[in-house]
Amino acid sequence: MKKFLITAVLLVGLSTTASAQRHPSRPTPPPHPSKTQLANSKANELDKRYRNEKKLIMNHPLATKKMKADQMRALNLRYQNEKKLLRAAR
Repeated sequence: MKKFLITAVLLVGLSTTASAQRHPSRPTPPPHPSKTQLANSKANELDKRYRNEKKLIMNHPLATKKMKADQMRALNLRYQNEKKLLRAAR
């Protein structure tokens, strides 16, 4: 009887270990993006934001041509500075 109890406990322990290895309790974390992937995603976000702001400025119903030109000049300057910072971070 003693041998049976020991083998039963051993079998249950091994089976739970094997099933835990097959079915992980938590999923594996996603891999970290590389530095170039991060830089590319930041550049894409910057371009997207620039295009959106440009569209808002150009389609504004009350702004005069001079106001739009001034806003576009400021937007272009800010965009160039942010691009330089992104390139320097690489």
